[in-house]
Amino acid sequence: MKYDSKKWFILPMRCFLFIAAFSFCSMITRQDLTELTHWWTMLASIINIITISVLWFLCRRGNTTYLEMIHYEKRPKSIFKGFLFIVIMLLIGMGGMYFAGGLCYGEFPYLAPMMIAPISPYLALFNIVMLPLTTTIAEDGVYLGYGVNGFTSKWAAVFIPAFFYALQHSFIPMIFDLRFMTYRFLSFFPLTIWICFQYRKKGTVAYIMAGHWVLNLATTIQIAIMSFHPPA
Repeated sequence: MKYDSKKWFILPMRCFLFIAAFSFCSMITRQDLTELTHWWTMLASIINIITISVLWFLCRRGNTTYLEMIHYEKRPKSIFKGFLFIVIMLLIGMGGMYFAGGLCYGEFPYLAPMMIAPISPYLALFNIVMLPLTTTIAEDGVYLGYGVNGFTSKWAAVFIPAFFYALQHSFIPMIFDLRFMTYRFLSFFPLTIWICFQYRKKGTVAYIMAGHWVLNLATTIQIAIMSFHPPA
């Protein structure tokens, strides 16, 4: 399946959606962007649903399905290899965050506190189900299905989708602070390069989606803990 020039619309799409969503919320609530940072998970879930809808529409027009688009294979997978793959994803993900924090903020380890800021406890519980599922489907569809599979050049197929994959995080949440935006980008760029490389090389999309789900699940659980037991 060829995606032609649509990938140049799809790849940066989520960056613009996050910018628009946070700007709109700031305008209608008359709050500064920094006051909206703790709502990033709810906005992300909404944008994930929009993204999934766009992917569904494009798949319909292309006479294909989501699973065909991401080259999902239903053959049995090795549980051990899957577990090892997820562990490596976690290590690279945490390592990228710690490296970026040390580089941008001079702290090791550094984790941005607003990323696990408390919200309504019931919304936090809803997040545990909604965010990991929708994020995995949306992001892997965009950056692997339409990104990696949309380029014939090996290096373009890895680095271009990986760049946009990491760049979207610079706007989650959106704060007009260059250091924070750089920190967010650098936190994810090593991981997105590795994910795109592994997908291009082996087509291990089932492992990638499982690891992606676990990473987001861990974040939502931390938010839920903070929401039910907020710091004094």
